Amino acid sequence: MTAVDVSRRAFATTWINTRPHRRSVRVVRGDLTEPVRSERFDLVVSNPPYVPAENDRVPVSGIARSWDAGKDGRAVLDRICLQVPDVLKAGGVLLLVQSTLSGIEKSGAMLEEQGLRVDVVSRVDVPFGPVLAARRDMLTQRGVIAMGQRSEELVVLRAVK
Repeated sequence: MTAVDVSRRAFATTWINTRPHRRSVRVVRGDLTEPVRSERFDLVVSNPPYVPAENDRVPVSGIARSWDAGKDGRAVLDRICLQVPDVLKAGGVLLLVQSTLSGIEKSGAMLEEQGLRVDVVSRVDVPFGPVLAARRDMLTQRGVIAMGQRSEELVVLRAVK
């Protein structure tokens, strides 16, 4: 198992949490597939930042880096859809978590353009957390959510190479 994250804190947390459980996890710090681009995997699991933000400046540090993903919420999703197929083995699977607020149709179309077969395998409606609750007015003004909406649907896309 290999865990990749750009965040120093996530890298350290993953490394520390695997030790007491005696799990064999290689922890790598880097940007998406860059540190593993020459490798091929049976399974890639990703829960990237996908929350629409005020602007397209993606944070390079701080906690907002965990959720802010540009105005349309796709700053990282688009990169995943383009890069992950290159690190999947034939028959390999990508499991990608994202909000319907950031365009699951676009993710599906991009993955299919890369030659993957895509299905939605799970859906759950969850109440807005503090970040989306604070952005409710902005998202309503943009037409991303309906007036008074207080929940979002999270989906898991399964893409097979």
